[in-house]
Amino acid sequence: MEEYHQRTCLQFRWYDKSIDKDYISFQSSKPGCWSSVGRQGAGQAINLQLPKCIRHGSIIHEIMHAIGFHHQHSTYNRDEYIEVVWENIKTGKQKNFKKYEEDTVTDFGVGYDYKSIMHYSRKVFSANGKPTIIPKEEGVKIGQREKLSDKDVLKIQGMYKNECSTRHNVT
Repeated sequence: MEEYHQRTCLQFRWYDKSIDKDYISFQSSKPGCWSSVGRQGAGQAINLQLPKCIRHGSIIHEIMHAIGFHHQHSTYNRDEYIEVVWENIKTGKQKNFKKYEEDTVTDFGVGYDYKSIMHYSRKVFSANGKPTIIPKEEGVKIGQREKLSDKDVLKIQGMYKNECSTRHNVT
């Protein structure tokens, strides 16, 4: 949470049942690292399976989903920046590479971000050890799980600009 507090306008706080209708809760009761995208209402779980998901970057990534962001490689314009190699993707994992329409995913004028914490790595969900995502720009690295990228921060500010101008806490 500290990275969000330091680098964005979002400020998380402990849940107060007397005033909060919506909140994010963390659980480890199910397999995998996952969250629904965007506010689900009346409590939204972020699942962080122990011990594999208890990593700084994985937590930041799942919070990004909870606050409303899809994967970077799922944007409507992704084909200009990457090639998805469908035949290399494990059976049943294709949904992780879905491309969304422009009215579902916006970049808030920031553009495609190879450095986004929301971008998958080259061989994620590979069935054969070969790349599932190939960047069209030579030499770029994708799939970092260290921190919010500068463009991630700008997108958060774009999505929450109205809320951030009127309050300082997002629950």
